[in-house]
Amino acid sequence: MQKPGVRYRGYRSFDYLEPHTDFRVFDLAPEIGRVPAYDLGLDEEQTRRVTDILGREHVISLHEHPKILTTDPSLLKEYNGTGRNAFGFEGIARSGMTAFFDNFMNGTNCVTSEHGWKWNDVIFDLGLRFADVAQQDHVVLARTVADLERAKAQGRIALVAGLEAATMIENELDRLDILYGLGVRQMGIAYSMANQLGAGLAEPQDGGLTMFGGRAVDRMNTLGIAIDISHSSDRTSRDVIDRSAVPVFITHAGARSVWPTNRMKPDDVIVACAERGGVIGIEAAPHTTLSDEHPEHSLESVMDHFQYCVDLVGIDHVAFGPDTNFGDHVGLHDSFTGHLTIANAHGHVEHSRVPYVAGVENPAENFTNIVGWLVKNDWSDEDISKVIGLNILRVLKEVW
Repeated sequence: MQKPGVRYRGYRSFDYLEPHTDFRVFDLAPEIGRVPAYDLGLDEEQTRRVTDILGREHVISLHEHPKILTTDPSLLKEYNGTGRNAFGFEGIARSGMTAFFDNFMNGTNCVTSEHGWKWNDVIFDLGLRFADVAQQDHVVLARTVADLERAKAQGRIALVAGLEAATMIENELDRLDILYGLGVRQMGIAYSMANQLGAGLAEPQDGGLTMFGGRAVDRMNTLGIAIDISHSSDRTSRDVIDRSAVPVFITHAGARSVWPTNRMKPDDVIVACAERGGVIGIEAAPHTTLSDEHPEHSLESVMDHFQYCVDLVGIDHVAFGPDTNFGDHVGLHDSFTGHLTIANAHGHVEHSRVPYVAGVENPAENFTNIVGWLVKNDWSDEDISKVIGLNILRVLKEVW
């Protein structure tokens, strides 16, 4: 069996091009060591067990943005405007993941428009990432469960292309087929603000899934695009779960009973998702999955949501979608607060601000620390294997 990162040969984004001539060069954040390593206080036996689990199991993140941000967050809009986001190949090689759902720039893909989510911008975003990934053989684009299994067996890491909303299809149903043909295998319904499919979680009036949205759900089912309701409104989420012929994902969220913001999901939505066979991936983006017990966002508060969801719906319906990148994620939120409707999503509840989420700050460290926490807290190997990968694989086998 290949060890994590063994195939990585040092490729960095756009190595096939001439810097300054073929693309604009920005000062980028380091992929490794930007923040201090998180110390779980594991003993030698626990550390060995973490290493064994990461080397043996499917380790899948249900939601990431593994791009490298600019060192200066004030330059992020200019950086995204070029359409080229550097990808953290080195960090991903050290992550212990066997697969991850890459959600690209999502609503910050402002190439031709200030406001993002335009069709041309999404195609630009996808195409440039795929071109970059095609220049090396460590990270590979996955379209099927067999691709995920093959990548793991070969010591490679599978990239599953996902989009946080279907806003860019407008009222063109066949655009779903085009995105599927390009390799997209997971898609959200709405990103906080309403679109032609349904309402987002930031809307003051929750209209639920539209007639067109119902047709889009049917088409995604037919194609084999996994559906995400993380940013959808409560009613839209329930409507999608009811409409879909196969299980759906909440790829990156937490429990509203633990932290009372729109960005978290109410118990009835989490339960309905699980009852239909779906999975919730626990979120870790800054200032989201907080808890009263751990109000300063860290791995501990993230795991409060994990424990709550396991108690609510069972071990077979919970996974992780940390939703991290390489660089200052808080700075990213501050730079794009309007695009991402931060205030409406989770800024309306008073909370302590942190410069980063200790323990789940970037894709390189997330699963080492998540598995470390689970080992430290005496979770069984069987349960750990489910929540770090097998639960997601089970759903994908039915959806894809």
